[in-house]
Amino acid sequence: MFFETTLDIRISDINYAGHLGNDAVLRLAHEARLRWLKSLGYPHELQVEGLGLIVADTAICYRAEAFHGDALRFRLGADDINRHGFDLIYQAVDDNSCKEVARLKTGVVFFDYQTRKVAPMPEAFAGKLSQ
Repeated sequence: MFFETTLDIRISDINYAGHLGNDAVLRLAHEARLRWLKSLGYPHELQVEGLGLIVADTAICYRAEAFHGDALRFRLGADDINRHGFDLIYQAVDDNSCKEVARLKTGVVFFDYQTRKVAPMPEAFAGKLSQ
C-alpha cells in the first residue's frame, strides 16, 4: 500500500526562525493522512468501518528546511500492521529540489467511541492495507 499527495506550505506553517515549524509538520501529516483515508473511501478518521482512528504515538526526523511557498510531496505507507492498528510512515520531499525534508511515523489504533476502548482492526480495512 502506497499513497502520495502534495501539500503547499502556508505562511501559518512558518515559525519565528523563518522555516517550516515542527508543529506544522504534524498538521501537514494529518492532512496527508486524511487524504489517504479518503482515497480508501473513508470520509474521515471517525468513520472507518464503524470505528475511529486515534494516533497513539508520533516520531519525526527532520532532514532539511522548508519555506513558505514550497510544495511538499508526502509519500505514505503502512508498516507494523497488528491486531489493533498499524504504523503510518510518511516521507516529506520538497517537490522542486527533491530534498527530503522529514520522515514521520504515526502509530494508529482503532478505537470504539461507544465503549471508549481500543478495538480490533476491521477485516475490510486490513484487506485494503494488503493491496
